[in-house]
Amino acid sequence: MNGFFCLVPLLFIRFGVLRLLNEDALRRAALFAPAIGKEKVALWFYQVSNSFIFVYLCFLRIQTDSYWFYIGLVIYALGLLLCLMSVLDFAKPGENGINTTGFYQISRNPMYVGYFIFFLGCCVLTRSWLLVASLMVFQVSGHWIIRLEERWCIEKFGQEYISYMDKVRRYM
Repeated sequence: MNGFFCLVPLLFIRFGVLRLLNEDALRRAALFAPAIGKEKVALWFYQVSNSFIFVYLCFLRIQTDSYWFYIGLVIYALGLLLCLMSVLDFAKPGENGINTTGFYQISRNPMYVGYFIFFLGCCVLTRSWLLVASLMVFQVSGHWIIRLEERWCIEKFGQEYISYMDKVRRYM
């Protein structure tokens, strides 16, 4: 089976479900906080690695001939579930505009965590080392994007967001 089929559920969750739940949330999820200085480089690496992962998956085949398939399937399913649950939570921000319910009580960035787990599952399913390397670039640059988003949230929400940061971890 072609690796492209791994992407279909993620695209449906990320764009279809989010749009059905809250069109404004879909717009919010598509925005990146304004990047300054070296953050622009991280944003470029993030976008290029993300695009490469999506395109490269279309040329890979899911390997079903060993126990790695089942391990990859479990990781993939966990990533999809986390993406779905975090999208459901993201669609319902608090009155102040900050998401603090559901998985956002455990992680300030459950969608990013979900994407990483999902793509890690894709790496195991396809057994592609180039995809693993791309995922590492995606994850490292994603960390810098998260830091830029935190800076922006502090500017936008002030002490309320700082208090949230003190209570909830960045990842898990």
